[in-house]
Parts: sequence; C-alpha cells; structure tokens
Amino acid sequence: MGFNKIIGSLFGSKADRDMKVVQPYLEKVLAVEPEIITLSNDGLRERAQNLKAGIQEFIKEDKTEINKLKEKAEALDIWEREDIFNEIDKIEERIDEKLENHLLTILPEAFAIVKDTARRFKENQKIEVSASEFDQSLATA
Repeated sequence: MGFNKIIGSLFGSKADRDMKVVQPYLEKVLAVEPEIITLSNDGLRERAQNLKAGIQEFIKEDKTEINKLKEKAEALDIWEREDIFNEIDKIEERIDEKLENHLLTILPEAFAIVKDTARRFKENQKIEVSASEFDQSLATA
C-alpha cells in the first residue's frame, strides 16, 4: 500500500473533503428545486429579480447612512472629513460582512434558478417572457 493511500485512508481524499463542504448546499438546492421547476418563465424571472431586490433592501439602511455621512462631509473642510470617511469605511466593512452572510443564505435558491434557467435554454430553442417595465424602457431609449 502506497503512502498516498495510507494518508488518504486516514484523512480522506480531497474530493471527499470538498463534498463534505458542498453537501449541505446541494441538499438545500435539491429541496428548493421542485418549486423552481414549476414556475413559468415569467415567474422564474420575477423570482430572480426578487432575490436582487432583497439584497438591495438588506443593505438599504447602511447605504442611506453612508449617503448622509457623505453629504455631511461635503460641508466640512478636508481636514475634518477624515473621521467621517473612517466611519464610512467601517460601515462598508459591515455591509460586506452582512452581504456575505445574506448571499450564503440565498445561494441555494439562486443556484436553483440558474440551474433551471440553463435547463430551459437547453430544452427549448426559444424562451418567451413578457416584457417588463425595465425592458420597455430600454426599448424606447
């Protein structure tokens, strides 16, 4: 028995360790997948847009606070702005941490949406959806 096989039998292979990390997400994707599959094309699109809107809503308060601090900083001279910009940096770090946790929460649903979208494109040469207000604004611009 080779050295690598001995080590592999003691600690498991890299693939086994990777699967232990991925398995919980896979189970969550498989749990939400039946619901996603039943959605219409418009429903699938709306579900994806709701995820995007949820992300923006999740950090809305922090973004508002940053904008207020930036407005306040504009009224001050350059030497007095440093404390405000340090506070903005702290808020942005907080946003990054919150976003990371939130994105991990919605990851299974987002993956299921992307997976089902890919399946629909593979199975159909043409996918029809209703034009949204955003689509209509792009068409008239």
